Amino acid sequence: MDFLTETLAPIASNAWFFGVIFVLVLSILVFVHEWGHFIVAKMCGVGVETFSIGFGKELFGWNDKHGTRWKFSMIPLGGYVKMYGDVDPASAGHTEGVEDADSKTVRPFTEEEKQKAFFAKSVGQRAAVVVAGPAINFIFAIILLFGLYVTQGQPITPPMASAIMVGSAAEKGGFQPNDRVIAIDGEKIKRFEEIRRVVSIALDTPLEITVLRDGKEVSFMATPKKEELTDRFGFTHSQGLLGVLGPNNGLAVKNIVEVDGKPVATLDQKRDALFAIMGKTAQVKITRGINEAGVEEFDELIVKPNVDFNDNLRDVQEMDKAALIISDVKNKTFLREGVFPSMGAAVGETYSITVSTLKALGQMVTGTRSATELGGIIRIGAIAGDMAQAGMIAIITFTALLSINLGLINLFPIPMLDGGHLTFYAIEALKGKPLSERTQEYAFRFGFGILIALMLFANLNDLYQLFLK
Repeated sequence: MDFLTETLAPIASNAWFFGVIFVLVLSILVFVHEWGHFIVAKMCGVGVETFSIGFGKELFGWNDKHGTRWKFSMIPLGGYVKMYGDVDPASAGHTEGVEDADSKTVRPFTEEEKQKAFFAKSVGQRAAVVVAGPAINFIFAIILLFGLYVTQGQPITPPMASAIMVGSAAEKGGFQPNDRVIAIDGEKIKRFEEIRRVVSIALDTPLEITVLRDGKEVSFMATPKKEELTDRFGFTHSQGLLGVLGPNNGLAVKNIVEVDGKPVATLDQKRDALFAIMGKTAQVKITRGINEAGVEEFDELIVKPNVDFNDNLRDVQEMDKAALIISDVKNKTFLREGVFPSMGAAVGETYSITVSTLKALGQMVTGTRSATELGGIIRIGAIAGDMAQAGMIAIITFTALLSINLGLINLFPIPMLDGGHLTFYAIEALKGKPLSERTQEYAFRFGFGILIALMLFANLNDLYQLFLK
């Protein structure tokens, strides 16, 4: 019972909050995605019968002046736009005519009716309608990030190594304190966040790192250490770790137990030892406390503190308030630029997230990254709740991230997804005629099976990691 209570507590205590935030964010993104299909369909002269947020039984809705039924349905985990002339929302086939409501018989389309049917449009028009959904998810993400950057500023942390973990990949590779990273594998680095993203996705792949050291460029190879981390909910994920601390980190003097291999106990001993290494490269050992097994754990760091940033240590009388500053630069700031630089930064961030996501998915396919990291509704809902608790900036950033992922997934060439339709249209354009209805029907059934299997795997994986692992 204690195990179940401990496992369920982080989620159950905020279940309603997490659920509401998740449904709200997802509904917004589904509306944006389907609106992309809808607006381009209208531009191409296609009639739209239904615009639904959610699946299943309708909860409420209304008809607009063009005859489109706008509705909210019972299961808020998606949505659809049903085009005129299609047999279902997935456009898996088209009707042979119009059913008479009174006689229940089907009559042929009139020329006017056929002109607004989706299946009667050109390959290019149908492709434009389909690609508009994923495309607008990317555009929406750019708009969200642009809005943040132009109003709040872009989070900027200088790509500086303020300290190096002893025995880490960074030390083995050749990092030194105060190295400023300028490129990784030829890709320019401007922020510490970019270092973290590249290294995290790289797992244990060797990276060529170029740093600026004492005014000169120095290049070396470093191989991140692949580690499996568990978040507070119990979900695990793999990431690469270098062992580099970012700017403006401070070390609590009370936790320092050794300086350059010499034990220090009193505050005066620690002060004297720390001032002796100012401006020099040295090792500092700190305690992280007692672990669950009752064993005290330590970290050893290679540092090069600057006396100008630590002169206040002379005046601190209470050990609890004393901290050794180990970086020469300020920590995260928010850089506010003009409209065009902010737009460029938003586009660049969207591109980087897309590339990182594709790399992570590729690693799952090749087995480099465990497929158990594929999360379902529970995991996404938990993350959404966490982001909401962190504040509006965090939830907007998360919404942008989820929008990118929604657009990307829908472009995969799986029947039932937008990418599957685009694949069929490409074949039709090359052949000069569409695939047979039977072939498309079998393909859509196969695609539906794949999607159901993926959904079951992701959600069962969430449950397994929460309760059985």
